[in-house]
Amino acid sequence: MTDEAADPPVEASAEPAEAAEPAEAAEPAGPVALGVVRTPTGHAGVDAHLARLAAADHLAADGHVEVYEDVHRGLREALTALDAPPVPGPYENRS
Repeated sequence: MTDEAADPPVEASAEPAEAAEPAEAAEPAGPVALGVVRTPTGHAGVDAHLARLAAADHLAADGHVEVYEDVHRGLREALTALDAPPVPGPYENRS
């Protein structure tokens, strides 16, 4: 059985194919914000540290580490402060 509706063979062109023009050197794309939503926690100190994460959106990837370490340090200090015993006020230590 033969296929009568086969495509006709493509004839070779006598003209040489045009050389592709070299593309302009593409500049690396700048930092793009990820659009991660940071929901407020209600704790001013924690929210301030989380807001600092927005600074990483405008930095190149190699600058993220410094911001992340700073935020991590601040959040760790906030958690440590929760474990500290309350400091008595000036008139709460009566005998």
